[in-house]
Amino acid sequence: MPQQLHVRPSPIGDRQLCFRSTFLKNSLWGMKSPELKIERSLNKLKVKSARMELTITQPDDWHLHLRDGDLLKAVVPHSASTFGRAIVMPNLKPPVTRTAAAIAYRESILKALPSGSSFDPLMTLYLTDTTSPSEIKLARKSGVVYAVKLYPAGATTNSQDGVTDLFGKCLPVLEEMVKQNMPLLVHGEVTDPDVDVFDREKIFIEMILQPLIHRLPALKVVMEHITTMDAVKFVESSKEGFVAATVTPQHLLLNRNALFRGGLQPHSYCLPVLKREIHREAIVKAVTSGSNKFFLGTDSAPHERKRKESSCGCAGIYSAPVSLPLYAKVFEEAGALEKLEAFTSFNGPDFYGLPRNSSKIRLRKSPWKVPEAFSFSFGEIIPMFAGETLQWQTLSG
Repeated sequence: MPQQLHVRPSPIGDRQLCFRSTFLKNSLWGMKSPELKIERSLNKLKVKSARMELTITQPDDWHLHLRDGDLLKAVVPHSASTFGRAIVMPNLKPPVTRTAAAIAYRESILKALPSGSSFDPLMTLYLTDTTSPSEIKLARKSGVVYAVKLYPAGATTNSQDGVTDLFGKCLPVLEEMVKQNMPLLVHGEVTDPDVDVFDREKIFIEMILQPLIHRLPALKVVMEHITTMDAVKFVESSKEGFVAATVTPQHLLLNRNALFRGGLQPHSYCLPVLKREIHREAIVKAVTSGSNKFFLGTDSAPHERKRKESSCGCAGIYSAPVSLPLYAKVFEEAGALEKLEAFTSFNGPDFYGLPRNSSKIRLRKSPWKVPEAFSFSFGEIIPMFAGETLQWQTLSG
């Protein structure tokens, strides 16, 4: 069902407000400014009392980091309060390379959920040079593993065990993934130190993705957390149903200036790194166009504050508590609120061949302040847009 847009009027009817306003205007004509303020206050009451709400199908997060241990217990409630399902990343220490490990990790997530939560973690395997085709068969039979994640070795957090030679060492696995209809989730960056960090996504498309799609056209690929107009063009030009992309709040709202505004900003540092404004604009245009090739993937990546604000700060932005209000902000500013639901709730499950959620969630346009930090026994986590005022907030079902 399409999303519903509700504007709730003031408890004082429009006709009654109009009457009172006219009465004041006639009876106070010629009076001095203090009395005229009454009329202005009534007019402001009418505007402020109107509340805009969206009711949409409950969204899913198709790219999420939940970590493990105490950090998992701390952050999973934020995602579970908004999303019905989530594709959970496997880059733990040690990485989730086997189906048995994925099943065990899923059980840990379920145990950490708030009581009564129906949140469903969809598991992934971490692709390595030694992953076998038989492991892909086992993953498919498990019923809990929904994709395989490609991390080029050294590309991002806990990617040191990633792939070093995709075509030389992983081709049999990729061929088995085609047979099992198992999507490949791609961190799309080359790691060659001679390549400029801002060009790593573009070069990856040219050197890896385009040859991969040419060689295995039936392989389903999700290009994760795209950051450039090059990625937009690649996805848009690819065969529908076989290539798609997830998009994060940060790459829709921030450009690389956010890394340096007022000094070095560690809580705006993520990988892939933020890019130029022209790339941000291209991604916004693609996402708000209504194309079904793009869908929500927060890449919410929590780190303890001390690990972000250090001499070698970790990459990752914690967006889980604010992601849906931020996506609503993007679509509203683009004049495309009617297309928000497809991006958040339809395109992802359709690509994965899963049913859409039947539950609903509401967003209200009502200002609220993002907490400066979330405090836990092990330390603090700083959310995206900490301390800032957002115009949309998420409500329960």
